[in-house]
Amino acid sequence: MSGRPIRSIGVVAPGEPAILDDEEPEPGPGQAWVEAVYSGVSAGTEVALVRGTDPQHRLSWDADLGAFRPDGPSAGYPVRALGYMEVGRVAESRTPAMTEGALVAMTYGHRTGRCADPSAMTVVPVPDDLDPVLGVYLAQMGPICVNGLLHAAAALAGPSAAVDAGVRGRCVLVTGAGVIGLLSALLAVRHGAADVVVAEPSPQRRAVAEALGLATVDDAGGSAWLVVKERWRHGRGDAGADVVLQCRGHDAALATALKALRPQGTVVDLGFYQAGADAVRLGEEFHHNGLALVCAQIGRVPRGMAGAWPRAALADVTLDLLRSRGGDVRTHLVTDVLPFEEGPALLADLAGRRLAHPPLQAVLRFGPG
Repeated sequence: MSGRPIRSIGVVAPGEPAILDDEEPEPGPGQAWVEAVYSGVSAGTEVALVRGTDPQHRLSWDADLGAFRPDGPSAGYPVRALGYMEVGRVAESRTPAMTEGALVAMTYGHRTGRCADPSAMTVVPVPDDLDPVLGVYLAQMGPICVNGLLHAAAALAGPSAAVDAGVRGRCVLVTGAGVIGLLSALLAVRHGAADVVVAEPSPQRRAVAEALGLATVDDAGGSAWLVVKERWRHGRGDAGADVVLQCRGHDAALATALKALRPQGTVVDLGFYQAGADAVRLGEEFHHNGLALVCAQIGRVPRGMAGAWPRAALADVTLDLLRSRGGDVRTHLVTDVLPFEEGPALLADLAGRRLAHPPLQAVLRFGPG
């Protein structure tokens, strides 16, 4: 090895997550060494990589054309690292941008250490007044949700709109009470929505939403749209949500989102679909009510807003929410904190659907607890 040895959680073959030996380069000028403290587990993206159901492992991604193709090589195994919600402590620094001893949030995966270059990656300080476990949301998961609000703002008020323009004074439906859905719903409340309802089929997850003070509706039978339209009547022939933040990777949730919108409403989609969208009927409400559907993907803020909204700005909005509701988020969203060494078994159980009550948010802990 020419660098520093570390351990990471990766996937050696479909269905086989494992701890792998790896290495990181020695930090040079302008860089720092970060030792892992916490790392959040994504039960969506990471489990897809464990199963091999993500599109990169089924098709070939043509980066030049921006399209998946069936006629080229797909991604292979092993996957060397999973994860994107990390908190670490700066152990050594050769840059004034990172102070030794400071806690920072980054997106480098479930790795015991990282050579960090703040000029090439987002490094978000974790302030002393924030529970360090909540730092797992600062660098990416929270910004994903803030980006959803930005897309709503751009769709409803234009690219120069403030982050709250898509939800302030509006009726907002959130489909899905996973971590992204719950954080998105709390952000909508924080930024002035007139009313927020969370549609979710799981009674356990609805209970979490209600513990956070959010109104909920059962969507197990796909009938939540009717409750929403009866709740929000704006005039004759005009009922439903102004905007839906769609936060489940299931086509049934997208079908509910479209059906629940008022005419010319907008669905901002944060879901990651892996099995198509057969339940979505574009010839029905989408067509007859003149609806809009936009994907809010963390790699892109809305067109025309990139200059004003770097990742650090999205993290600032996340931090504002966590300072306001951090105690509730820590109590109700972070359900499991477990040693790093138990990460592969957890991911294997999630991928195999072997857990009767899977964690809402699991966080891996590095070092003694």
